[in-house]
Amino acid sequence: MLKIGLTGGIGSGKTTVSKIFSMLGIPVFYADEAAKSVMNTDKLLIENIKQSFGSDAYDAESQLNRKFLAEIVFNDAQKLFALNKLVHPAVFRSYEFWLVRQTSPYILKEAAILFESGSYQLCDKIILVTAPEDIRIERVCLRDGISKDEVKARIDKQLSDDVTLKLADFRIINDEKQLLIPQVLKLHHQFLSLL
Repeated sequence: MLKIGLTGGIGSGKTTVSKIFSMLGIPVFYADEAAKSVMNTDKLLIENIKQSFGSDAYDAESQLNRKFLAEIVFNDAQKLFALNKLVHPAVFRSYEFWLVRQTSPYILKEAAILFESGSYQLCDKIILVTAPEDIRIERVCLRDGISKDEVKARIDKQLSDDVTLKLADFRIINDEKQLLIPQVLKLHHQFLSLL
């Protein structure tokens, strides 16, 4: 079974691309969703987060206090690194558990920080979804209801397309000019032919 990594900067449209692959019957592991889940379900991770960031990291119902944690980590690169170092092993365990149950010829692992986390090394091929920055900013402003400056700050913290293009095997351009479905179908057929 081929393991295909799918990544792209915030607002690039990687989730949309993933959904197209999913409609073709390809299983998709959403690493960002898994991270949110394990932060509320993985007992070892919960304990480690409390030890590192304080008991206020969780509310009375033992659910992650996202606002509290975000205020800490998004203003301090070292604390964000420390949180990621705790979360990545739990996401990896979740991925491994999911992976052994798959029977498709290939799977996708969608992750915003595929390169930063090092998990790209476990993928056979990497797809990078790109889009012009102005389109990305507009999408995220509409989706998340935040300001352009906030989106720009998040973009600035991610690896640039110039860097990630050198690491990726394939590129899907999501610029609202080129159609996504033909690009996905072409890759889908390529992956099937590799088997």
